[in-house]
Amino acid sequence: MGNKYHSKRIVIDGEAFDSAKEYRRWCELKFLKKAGHIKDLKRQVEFVLIPAQYENGKCLERKCSYFADFTYIQNGKLVVEDTKGYKTKDYIIKRKMMLHFHGIRISEV
Repeated sequence: MGNKYHSKRIVIDGEAFDSAKEYRRWCELKFLKKAGHIKDLKRQVEFVLIPAQYENGKCLERKCSYFADFTYIQNGKLVVEDTKGYKTKDYIIKRKMMLHFHGIRISEV
């Protein structure tokens, strides 16, 4: 059974990507890094939006996180990037929480 958004998960050189679009963007960003236009390129970076909630050592609610497809530094600023073919309701809420809690506007490619 395929993905409900029709993207196909691919594995190249031992790295998994959620779609061919995400892989193509990774290749572009690696080229920009090699050319010196960006630095500190990372994949699948976790940003905690709401920490886990505990009571008497028992976890009542697990943490809520957003995983950025890519992060990098460009012109001295942190860029958080997501490759989206379809914006789910969960993603839209997490995008708003990233701006509210972390002051980071996600760049959508």
